[in-house]
Formats: sequence, C-alpha cells, structure tokens
Amino acid sequence: MQTPVTANFKKNILTKIPEGYYPLMEKFYTIQGEGYHTGKPAFFIRLAGCDVGCVWCDVKDSWEASASNLIAVNDLLKDVAESKTPNVVITGGEPAAYNLTTLTNALSAKGYKVWLETSGAYPLYGNFDWICVSPKKFKPPMDSVLQKASELKVVVFNESDFEWAEENASKVSDTAKLFLQPEYSRFDRVMPGIIDYVKRNPQWSISLQTHKYLNIP
Repeated sequence: MQTPVTANFKKNILTKIPEGYYPLMEKFYTIQGEGYHTGKPAFFIRLAGCDVGCVWCDVKDSWEASASNLIAVNDLLKDVAESKTPNVVITGGEPAAYNLTTLTNALSAKGYKVWLETSGAYPLYGNFDWICVSPKKFKPPMDSVLQKASELKVVVFNESDFEWAEENASKVSDTAKLFLQPEYSRFDRVMPGIIDYVKRNPQWSISLQTHKYLNIP
C-alpha cells in the first residue's frame, strides 16, 4: 500500500542521459558528518533525482532531476583531484536510480575510495568500496541491495522505527555496521529512546549528523 507521499509523488528521475554524463545537483569537499566514516574528509557528488520522498529530507532540492545540469565524468574527476582527498561519496537524491558504472569505474581507476549513500530502493550498478543503505518506509529497500550493505543507517523519526530497523538488519550481512540516527528536527524527542535502545541492543551504534553541529556542508 502506498503512503500519501509516494502515491502523489512525481518520479523525478531522468531516463535519457548521454553516456559519461550525470545529473548533478552539487559537488563539494567537506568532512563526512554521519555514519561509519564520520570525521573523514571526502568529496561529495550529489546527483539529482529522487522518488523516495522522505518527509524529513533536508535536501528536497535534489528531488527534481530536470532542474539539474548534466556534468561529464571527466569534469568531475578534475574537481575530485583538486580536493586531494582519497574518498568520494556519491549521494543524492537517490543516486542508485542511475547506472553508476561509468562514474565509479573512472574514480576507482584513479585510486579513489568510492562510498555510496542509497535508500536501497533501486538495483546497484557500479563499483563501490563502501555501501551505506539508509532504508525508507516510503519506498522500501530491495533485499538484494541490503545484502550488499557495508553499513545500515536507519533514521529514527518515531518509536516504530526501531522495529523497522530490526526488520532491515535481519537482511544485511553479519559484517554490516548497524547505526541508528535521530531525525534532526526531532532530536530531543527521539534521542533518549535511541540511547536506551542501543544500550539494550549493543549490536547497534548511534550516528549523529555532526556536520550540522560543525556548520559545514
């Protein structure tokens, strides 16, 4: 059954893109603020287009791919090289809505570590060193993607999300890192419950959006 969000949500994904190009919302060099790689420098490539429709999304501008500019992989490689970082994060939007093989192969050939951030709602095409799956109820992840997850990061908006977290954790590998992350606008309301849950279920760790506290992208 579709939620009102997904039932009325425009697809917002580009289907015809020239080979070697991707719809870019923004690119920037910063510090990874959340999840397993928190605190590490990384160049972020944020692709445009998403039909997952999270009500709490803090980058809703990334949803509409038609408003973005197409950028060539070679131009992205130049920008990454200027940053001097060994780490590249591909995020969105929902980056896995696109075939990322050309982009990720080009990055890997240059020796970069490629980290993907995805909801898991689409099949994965590409070469990744780390896959962070952040599953959303609005458009649930595919089991095949969960099985490839290096990291499962579940956003906690209300108490029912703990059950959602365990449902998805049962489908990832034994080596996947498990994180619970408070939805930023409800931090004070949900954080006590997350702390208590992690203390009782130590296979989980807490992820915070530290970049928001540091006032960086």
